Amino acid sequence: MTSLHPGRIIHVPRRFVAEEWGGTETVILEISRHQQHAGWQPEVYTSMALATERRETIGGIPVRRFPYCYPFFGLSAQDRAAMDKKGGNLLSISLFNAMRRAPDVRLFHAHALKRLGGEVRTAARWQRKPFVVSLHGGVFDVPTAELDAMLKPIENKTEWGKPFGALFGSRRVLEDADFVICVGQSEMEKARQELTHNRLAYLPNGVDCAKFASADGVAFRHKHGISGDALFVLNISRIDSQKNQLLLLEGFARLHTRQPHSFLALIGPETQPAYAARLRDFIQANQLAGCVKLLPGLRNDDPELVRAFHACDVFVLPSMHEPFGIVVLEAWSAGRAVIASHVGGLKALIRDGETGFFMDPNARDAAADLAGKLERLIREPGLRKTLGDAGRHEAQGRYDWSQVGQQLERLYQQAEENAARRYGSRS
Repeated sequence: MTSLHPGRIIHVPRRFVAEEWGGTETVILEISRHQQHAGWQPEVYTSMALATERRETIGGIPVRRFPYCYPFFGLSAQDRAAMDKKGGNLLSISLFNAMRRAPDVRLFHAHALKRLGGEVRTAARWQRKPFVVSLHGGVFDVPTAELDAMLKPIENKTEWGKPFGALFGSRRVLEDADFVICVGQSEMEKARQELTHNRLAYLPNGVDCAKFASADGVAFRHKHGISGDALFVLNISRIDSQKNQLLLLEGFARLHTRQPHSFLALIGPETQPAYAARLRDFIQANQLAGCVKLLPGLRNDDPELVRAFHACDVFVLPSMHEPFGIVVLEAWSAGRAVIASHVGGLKALIRDGETGFFMDPNARDAAADLAGKLERLIREPGLRKTLGDAGRHEAQGRYDWSQVGQQLERLYQQAEENAARRYGSRS
């Protein structure tokens, strides 16, 4: 009997909602589109975190969501909301059962670890199918301060979910995976030291170069009251202490005293409301309300996203920690000059002075250094263009999703070979 399906590829992230978009969601959507074009049937199975619809189609990709909980006693509504936003170790028996029963699965692709990753592992073993894991950062290469912030909602809480972690083999996910994919070079180097097998590879994120190639940046400026001759500095990322927008504000404040005809926009969902409040306090205290805007996050399919890149003169990513930095690829594809932190995956992504400028977010004079680099780019429009053109060439030559998707397919095939050896036959 011929299958009705060409072969399901089930992607499993912790959450997947268009209104709370980030780099991981972009990666899943774009590789799913590539797989769909190649004739496979990619689907996203995830939790109901931050969502209201059980079933949805995003960018042509079916999304199924399932009830979930955080198995800790004493969690407040605020604690649960914080974990929904970032880093919650959730449990979803209904999601596991759906994976276990899903017909005609080619491969499971986990985009999370802990209990959810364990559910993927166990469902794959139940079905005798291969499973791969993508490390989007925050596993081997994560600062202690960021880890502490993620764990704060469960501080002094009693966990009742440990038996489920043991049942699903949560601590065995990376060791048992048929392939482990690292999106950051620094994460890859540390994973090699920690894991006992060599079933892992570095696969960078990608970008839809054609999507970001052109847009009406003038319309974006007009909409938000940014004059055509202002130097417009842009940051697009979660409003979160990891993304370090406070440093950008400090640097911009210094710049603005010398270059009053400058403007800054911070665009992104607020994953840490208290941190967002600190940013607003800084803006008010330094009388920057007329030249700085905090704007909500934009859906991946919102034309305003591409317009924002084309409206700006310089894109700045001052993160304390960054596994990869997909927004840099988007800025490059729009031909924009980039300033970014010399951390994590960014260190391997950017060539200082050629495709962008580096800054040290931990330096005592970081704000002054950032202000100086911004001022140089104001004085030298030719340099802005040179950096932007070099970035565009880099994105087109190495990071288009079509190239990344082909590399991922080869890793899937290796995972299938590994699973075949595990189970003694082709899965």
